Amino acid sequence: MASLADGGRFSANAGSRAGLPSALHPALETMSRDELAALQLQRLRTVLHNAFANVPWQRRRMQAAGMHPEAVADLDDLRHLPFMVKTDLRDHYPFGLFARPVDALARVHASSGTTGRPTVVGYTGGDLSRWADLMARSMSGAGVKRGDLVHNAYGYGLFTGGLGAHCGAERLGCPVVPISGGGTERQVALLMDFGASVLCATPSYALAIAEVAEHMGVDLRQSRLRVGMFGAEPWSAAMRHDIESRLGLRAYDVYGLSEIMGPGVACECECRNGLHGWEDHFLFELVDPETGAPVADGEAGELVITTLTKEALPMLRYRTRDITRLTHQRCDCGRTHLRILRVTGRNDDMLIIRGVNVYPSQIEAVLVGRPGLSPHYQLVIERRGSLDHLRIEVEAVPGLDPAAFDAIAREAVHHVKSMIGVSAEVAVMVPGSLPRSQGKAARVRDLRQEPTACA
Repeated sequence: MASLADGGRFSANAGSRAGLPSALHPALETMSRDELAALQLQRLRTVLHNAFANVPWQRRRMQAAGMHPEAVADLDDLRHLPFMVKTDLRDHYPFGLFARPVDALARVHASSGTTGRPTVVGYTGGDLSRWADLMARSMSGAGVKRGDLVHNAYGYGLFTGGLGAHCGAERLGCPVVPISGGGTERQVALLMDFGASVLCATPSYALAIAEVAEHMGVDLRQSRLRVGMFGAEPWSAAMRHDIESRLGLRAYDVYGLSEIMGPGVACECECRNGLHGWEDHFLFELVDPETGAPVADGEAGELVITTLTKEALPMLRYRTRDITRLTHQRCDCGRTHLRILRVTGRNDDMLIIRGVNVYPSQIEAVLVGRPGLSPHYQLVIERRGSLDHLRIEVEAVPGLDPAAFDAIAREAVHHVKSMIGVSAEVAVMVPGSLPRSQGKAARVRDLRQEPTACA
């Protein structure tokens, strides 16, 4: 049986295929569906053996489900195993789900832990190499070329974004400016002075860079920026258009999460018709969030991911909470790996306002691009009597006459109601009123969850 260490080198035995000038590994990226399924089954058995032998909690799960790695005959057998969720990682904090001892690891990352204990993830040297290769594959598919100067404004540290993008760019042969987040005026200056052709950042911070540049009198559309690799938070097509028009680049969506690997689990190709999920390293399922039953191609559901080549932290049927759609139809680019048709929101970000399910990204899609409105907004939910009240605070574009604010707000109220089905108050605010993010934007203030003072 093949070892997990061959995760980034299967292309040596996969044969050669023509085409795909932007592909880092053309043979791997154009494998037939049958070849992919055979490779996935081989690697699934290996990762199940790893988890069974080295993670007591995983072994107990498999035994309770009547599953043994030797008995797995096809990919559908995995569905006998219950889902994993984020609280499983927190319940075994910090290293209880690792399949390797800490002294055998090469790196440890963790979430911020703002909602409880942080989720801790570990990597072997082989894991880091495969991660770099997958991020390099993602960047190459988006048009990044060897030698491109990459301005990396993702945060470095325990957050996986900064080092994930950094190592992927280096693997591709790109020099990196490791500026991280913050110091936005300096970011603008270095983008112009150094002539970076690639910007890596969260989409909300990319807009913050554009805004600061405009205040400085700098037109980033005249820079050498060509490609933007944006991820770590859901963003709408309207926000993509705004980023592209203000930065003068072509924006690509890159997907990942720390529990699974980090950025590079999936990425848009130059067709930008969904994100290619790299199926030689991950097994993707889509399920009904309520029942856990499989969801058909093209229908919305929750993304579930199994890692096929991770050594340190095997994740088996992990519920990402991300809501999306999948398609297995062949992409016009020639790649055969399935496509994730853009993440529209997260189960745990979903708001229920007077019985209506609302995702922040839905409201963003209605607001961004409307005349007079900027992409800077915040949702404030509070209880008024027995009913929920949604207030949408959104900044006006610079230079807009404040006398127009009320009319624009009334129009936005109408569009939110007609497009989403929820009644909301809209407050148009002067530019600069809302806080700016250097990483993931905080879009929601749910005051219903805040404790009230005793009388």
